[in-house]
Amino acid sequence: MNIDTDVTMNFFSGERKSGTVSKLFTPVRIGPLTLRNRTIRSAAFEGMCPGNAPSQMLLDYHRSVAAGGIGMTTVAYASVAKSGLSFPRQLWLRPEIIPGLREVTNAVHREGAAAGIQIGHCGNMSHKSICGVTPISASSGFNIYSPTWVRGMKKEEIPEMARAYGRAVNMAREAGFDAVEVHAGHGYLISQFLSPITNKRTDEFGGSAENRARFAKLVIEEVRKQVGPFFPIFVRISADELMEGGNTLEDTLEYLQYFEKEVDVFDVSAGLNGSIQYQIDANYLPDGWRSFMAKAVKEKYNKPCITVGNIRDPQVAEDILAGGDADFIGMGRGLIADPEWVNKVEFGNVCDIRKCISCNIGCAGHRIGLNQPIRCTGNPAVNSGEDYMKTKVNKPCNVVVIGGGTAGLEAACTAAEVGCTTFLIEKKAELGGLASVISRIPDKKRLADFPNYMIHRAGKLHNLFVFKNTTATVDMVKALNPDIIVNATGSVPTLPPITGLHDLVDKDGSNVATVLKMIERINEYPEDMKGQKIAIIGGGAVGLDVMEFFTERGAEVTMVEMLPMIGNGLDPVTKCDTNAKMAKYGVKQMTNTALQEVKNDRFIVKNPEGEIEEIPFDYGFICLGMRANTPVLSEIDEAFSDTNVEIVNIGDSKRARRIIEGTEEGRNILNVLARHDYL
Repeated sequence: MNIDTDVTMNFFSGERKSGTVSKLFTPVRIGPLTLRNRTIRSAAFEGMCPGNAPSQMLLDYHRSVAAGGIGMTTVAYASVAKSGLSFPRQLWLRPEIIPGLREVTNAVHREGAAAGIQIGHCGNMSHKSICGVTPISASSGFNIYSPTWVRGMKKEEIPEMARAYGRAVNMAREAGFDAVEVHAGHGYLISQFLSPITNKRTDEFGGSAENRARFAKLVIEEVRKQVGPFFPIFVRISADELMEGGNTLEDTLEYLQYFEKEVDVFDVSAGLNGSIQYQIDANYLPDGWRSFMAKAVKEKYNKPCITVGNIRDPQVAEDILAGGDADFIGMGRGLIADPEWVNKVEFGNVCDIRKCISCNIGCAGHRIGLNQPIRCTGNPAVNSGEDYMKTKVNKPCNVVVIGGGTAGLEAACTAAEVGCTTFLIEKKAELGGLASVISRIPDKKRLADFPNYMIHRAGKLHNLFVFKNTTATVDMVKALNPDIIVNATGSVPTLPPITGLHDLVDKDGSNVATVLKMIERINEYPEDMKGQKIAIIGGGAVGLDVMEFFTERGAEVTMVEMLPMIGNGLDPVTKCDTNAKMAKYGVKQMTNTALQEVKNDRFIVKNPEGEIEEIPFDYGFICLGMRANTPVLSEIDEAFSDTNVEIVNIGDSKRARRIIEGTEEGRNILNVLARHDYL
């Protein structure tokens, strides 16, 4: 099948001009299918299919992405058989859901985008409680990532499984999909045959690269047999598994020869479940870091390729295409954060993009860890997007927001966007709160994209008045004649009453600091800290941020945590990444261990056996989390107690949590306005 292009778009102006070139907005033809541009919404398990069937939520989300300008949106990760289900909200292709899927494809087509669907089988990542049978794989064994015992497929079962893929693609085509993507990566069933980590077979489906690729070849040939020569087949691969004993890029380039003939487009990804930080990219990985893998596949097999991997910056996307590394830009999380990404780039509104910060909390954490629909730290309305702006207040309303962190900014911007006269009071010189502070840690710099977006958004609103370097007082708030007051004053480090702690922490000349003081001093720490000892009290997200900073400088790090494990409650991607880093750098982990006393060069702790130990350090850090900070809330409550003014407390000042909860509570100002009949 041929791929043809028609160059018509000027990249940043959004104007169509003859003779100008923008690869990103070049229409592309793949056989009979024409995509209006080179952007593709990558497939993912969205968690939006209760009963393993399409839902209104699934339709709304993909319609919003299509309306946002995407070339093709790839719906779901659909299982070809019940035995392949890993999640209770995962799509399962079967005849009775075809009408519902047709509604999804019709909605996407009405918005001018193509609709693709990804098909696959979870194999050893399936769960018996969901799929009803013992999970299958290339070989028998215990899968630590499920975790569960799995059985190797019998040889006679393999052709029937290939036929299941064929039946699935026929159902997809009947439902109106324009293309199908066969998932042959990320540690699912086909990948389990391809990878020497999971394929220990001794028959013709194991051993050599050709043998390990035999199942993939059967599947893709069966899919082609069912759909004929003109229906586009995409195949997603893990070009480098990035695990010891797994396929490297060179290995992949070898095995692709055995099934590339019937593939129209390769979707070039990376990683397995044991290296998920490279599959669902960790936040420190740069935009487009994997594009060299797509380039290698493209050059060897002369096939068009999709590249993915933290691509948030449109100039990076353009450079990848212009340089010939790939033919399409795949985005997943970036379109959860902002379904309008494509339109904003095409028509010159790049500054208005709500960039994904790759925190992996609402997407990976919520759908994989909690089996719930995707959410987003930056986008509190994944399905409805900016529809709320169509609603306006029906009478004057003054909203006063105290605190200019991300929660306060979301409340203030939302209120102003629906027509409220809004006042935002921030005691510091800059807006952005804790998110802006944490982003000064080198590996967390992507986090700054979110507060920066919020600040830009606030700056565009003529009815939002911002007071910086201003401490909120009752008199000031009263003078603003509020109808609604939002308290969003954030949090401060938790410092329990432990001997020596308050005398030393964050003091001049002291070696004991909180993460906030560490960031304040961040330029004072030497680049080479080999031989220096770092001790961290607290093994949560903040303590792990400190660990990453100092291990990368060569320091010897010890982490102390009262709970039985380091990183409790982290999303799967961050947990995998931090565990790998702790192993790489030899971090000493002391769990079930409690801090007893703080000295300027050592922590005194009680170990699980009840014995007292000393942990010497050059620098010690107290990372015991954050606690709510409400310096003016009680006075405000009292001052307005005899009025009809509603006072709401949101974000960390309600309870110290993550950015995602604060953003959601900020958007919930709409509920407060509705409750008082302002909307």
